[in-house]
Amino acid sequence: MAEKILIIEDDYFLRDLMAKQLVKEGYEVFQAVDGEKGLEAAKKEIPDLILLDLILPGMNGFEVLEKIKQDIPLSKIVVMVLSNLAQKDDIDKALKLGAADYLVKVNFVPEEIIEKIKSILK
Repeated sequence: MAEKILIIEDDYFLRDLMAKQLVKEGYEVFQAVDGEKGLEAAKKEIPDLILLDLILPGMNGFEVLEKIKQDIPLSKIVVMVLSNLAQKDDIDKALKLGAADYLVKVNFVPEEIIEKIKSILK
């Protein structure tokens, strides 16, 4: 059975690009455009990994991460942050809230992100 990945990202182009690449790699992919929809999708699908942007409309990524980690059935989901926020404070906050990894968008191409996902899910 394919591992499930939920992408919570408001940038359509990036979300679509990542989803296509992950499907090609054999993952089952779900997408959400904002924090609320992301949280709903996480509860419904219980993915193996969530690729989470922090700057989202409505509920931001930090709030989504906090809610996931406080929800017992969801708390075991691996959350990988993929954000434009590159400040040490933001990175520390996300890791403290329970993110497994933190990638700054501009520093990675999609192939590298996929490699990170594969290594985390091993």
